[in-house]
Amino acid sequence: MHAVPPLEQDTVDATVDASPAHAAAQNAAHAAATTAHAHAPGHAANHAPVRDLRRVGIHPDYWYPLAWSHEVKRGKTHGVTFAGDPIVLARTESGKVFALEDRCAHRQVPLHQGVVTGESIRCGYHGWTYDCSGKCVDVPYLGRDRLPNGVRSYPCQEIEGLIFVFPGNAEFADQRPLPDLGSVADKKYKTRRFGRPVNCHYSFMHENLMDMNHQFLHRKQMGQMRARSVGRRRGEGWVEVDYTFARMAGQQPFGEAIVFGQSRRTGSNNDKDVMTIRTEYPYQTLQIRTTEQTLVMNLWIAYVPLDREQRTNRTFGLLSIRKPGIPGVLNLAWPLLVWFTERIFKEDREIVEAEQRAHDSQGADWNHEVFPVINDLRALLRECGAPDQLVGAGTGDTVVIRFWDSRHGNPLANT
Repeated sequence: MHAVPPLEQDTVDATVDASPAHAAAQNAAHAAATTAHAHAPGHAANHAPVRDLRRVGIHPDYWYPLAWSHEVKRGKTHGVTFAGDPIVLARTESGKVFALEDRCAHRQVPLHQGVVTGESIRCGYHGWTYDCSGKCVDVPYLGRDRLPNGVRSYPCQEIEGLIFVFPGNAEFADQRPLPDLGSVADKKYKTRRFGRPVNCHYSFMHENLMDMNHQFLHRKQMGQMRARSVGRRRGEGWVEVDYTFARMAGQQPFGEAIVFGQSRRTGSNNDKDVMTIRTEYPYQTLQIRTTEQTLVMNLWIAYVPLDREQRTNRTFGLLSIRKPGIPGVLNLAWPLLVWFTERIFKEDREIVEAEQRAHDSQGADWNHEVFPVINDLRALLRECGAPDQLVGAGTGDTVVIRFWDSRHGNPLANT
């Protein structure tokens, strides 16, 4: 590991010798240094500092899953967070789910500690009541002509067992379609829903899934696998890469055999199946197709920052496996597939959390990335991330935090 200057740091030539010979030498040296500097980590070719990706806030103007449907019971509340902003989800007596900022306008206590009454939520402290739009509709000890201001509401939709919230500017919610969730609604597939908190910045998660050169990490589970990138593409808001794999040593794990429905022996012509991984901001997908172009595995996944510093995220994943021709076989093998994937995810989680700890210890992004696919991905995440937000404690950076003015319905930037 080589020490590098902080990403925002530039070098200054302090030489004061003004002789012509020295000036010529100085200019030549400066030109060489400038060329090297333009290609150094942390600086673009135009000498502009490159933002530390681990401090780029996720952009709020997208639909994010904040809970599984089963977590929000009928007539109950459920508290969640998005990048440090507390949000309460409530399911009304009619089964509708809505989302409000998780505070009562009166004494600021969390609304998730309240109760659902009909189609509204009532604060557990003084009984102030809010409808699904955040409007205060009842204060037990005041007349209805004297009702105070309400709280912010969030656009909210429920699909395929996930509750999506639009945490950004609500005016953009209709312009941003909900993501395509892959094969979860296709009866030809069986889907596993999974996810848990991971203690790292969301960008580490994107890099881990997209860079299949890390198969060495999974050698105990997968044997020795050779990944080969066979093509990459980039468009507005997305990056994707194709891989093929060959087994170099070790036995095929049972979980892999379940996915492909066939044996893939060491040294055989088993590198024709294609895995395509795509980051279409802010979501990620992984699809595996056989030589016959049959889609045998379809993964959709999102990483939702939980804390204001965005060093913890919760994953929401939908892993769909195509059912084999024999009915019931996949159901019998499903517990073993879950066990296998859990072991893989555990190794991934431990390694990305180690990356986060290294970043925190060093105080900057020292990564020396050489894989073109990941450099494309990192550029995409910087471009699509929140342009006005820096995250990460103890960095000396300015942190832009958005507050909501419930009187005017406008977010206020407070630095």
